[in-house]
Parts: sequence; structure tokens; C-alpha cells
Amino acid sequence: MIDVHCHLNFEAFKDDFDEVIKKTKADGVEIIINTGTKLDSSKKAVELSEKYENLYAIVGVHPHHADKHELESGWEKKLEKLAKMPKVVAIGEIGMDFYNYKSNGIVDPKLQKEVFERQILLAHKLNLPLQIHNRHAGKEIIEILKSHKNLLKRENPGMFHCFAGTMDTLKEALNLGFYIGFDGNITYKGLAPGETVSLSDLAKTTPIEKIVTETDSPYLTPVPFRGGRNEPMRVIIVGEFLSQIKKLSYGEIDRQTTLNAKTLFGI
Repeated sequence: MIDVHCHLNFEAFKDDFDEVIKKTKADGVEIIINTGTKLDSSKKAVELSEKYENLYAIVGVHPHHADKHELESGWEKKLEKLAKMPKVVAIGEIGMDFYNYKSNGIVDPKLQKEVFERQILLAHKLNLPLQIHNRHAGKEIIEILKSHKNLLKRENPGMFHCFAGTMDTLKEALNLGFYIGFDGNITYKGLAPGETVSLSDLAKTTPIEKIVTETDSPYLTPVPFRGGRNEPMRVIIVGEFLSQIKKLSYGEIDRQTTLNAKTLFGI
């Protein structure tokens, strides 16, 4: 299995990331991809990728941080420098988010769009795929991607991280060539706040040739470990749950999603 999106570069793993990485590999997770959400966490993701053979990095500015002071001067040049490092495989997690978080609130949508579009341009410049964050903004994200279609990689333009949304958004994303990521929250019962389609139904509709597996560690811990810190090894639980949904063996899920991730990110 491959975990295409986690955050060992976050504070939650500052004391034991080395142990977690070694344990994850021993449990059968072949590759871990750490994703940045702003410049400092992107830098940490790159540093981890340089230290461990089975780690790669994705760098970018999350929509939550589109209004932060660090973007006031030179952020694009700093991000480009990080993105040119050998084990960086995509620009992300970038996109739009209209969910009202208690800790952050909703960043000005116009500013989110501007930062998103600038990073699409950077990905085009460096010929990298996108890793997209979408929460309650599927319509807007699809419109932006369509209007910038000439800037997307013709083959394997990117993936939607931790996909949620409508069937229309899913179909539009697939039509644009994007892969679809599912995480531990696929094991949760019911619908997430503001959503109208279950993750299981979205996974059923998505061709296995377009699915990639992820954890979003330390978040979205799957059942039966929900409530504790998530770790990359639990991408195996995501694969097992997908095997039930897709009525395929775990081995088939493992082989195909691993192939998908390696194809998408060129690893």
C-alpha cells in the first residue's frame, strides 16, 4: 500500500516520527508521501523525504493559510525552491475550503482562489501534478480547473485529496483525469456535516483505476481506532474497507492503488 497524503511533518509526530516511519514500513506500507500546508510544513516534508528512502514530499499552501502573513512577500519563490527538490512529487494541498472551522473560520474566497491559481501556475511551470483540497467548494474548484485546463498536466493532472462532495463533482473530476483519494473517514457511519452523498457511494462510483489511498495522519483515524492519533500504517484499513465496498480482494486493491499512485506521482 501507499499512503499518498499524511502529515508526519506536523507537531503530532515531533517526538516519534522515526519510530512511526520504521513501523509503517514493517507493516507493509511501501511508500509514505508527506504533504505541506504552508511553507514551514512543506520544508519539513522535504527534509523528511531526504532522510528516508521510502518518503516523498508534496509542497504547497492550504486554503486555510491563504491569508497568513507569510504570503505577503516572496512566498511563491520560496515555494518554487522547495518544489524543485528531487523527491517533491506534486503541488499541494491546494484548493478551496468553505467550511467554517472554529479555529480558523472561512478565508476570503477571492484570496483562496488567487493563491490556488498561482499554485496551479507553479505546478504547470514545474510539470507537477496537483493534490487538491476541497471542502464544500467542489463547484468552484471544478470551474477553476476547467478554466485552467491548458495548464494541467495532460496525463495524470493530479488527485482530489480526501474526496467528498456531490456525484457531479466526482464525475467532473474524473472527466478531467484526476485520481480520487479516500481516507479513514470512509469507515465512519453517516454523512459529514454539509455533505449529501456518502463516501461509500462515492467510492462505489469511482473506477478502481482512479482510486488512491491515504490517511491524512494524524487526522481521520479509521474505525476501530477513531479518537486516537492516526498513523500511515492505517492506510491498510482504508484498503481493506475499499475491498469490501468494491467487492474486490485486498490484494487487488493493494496492487491497483499502488500502481495508481506510482503512475500519478512518477515514483
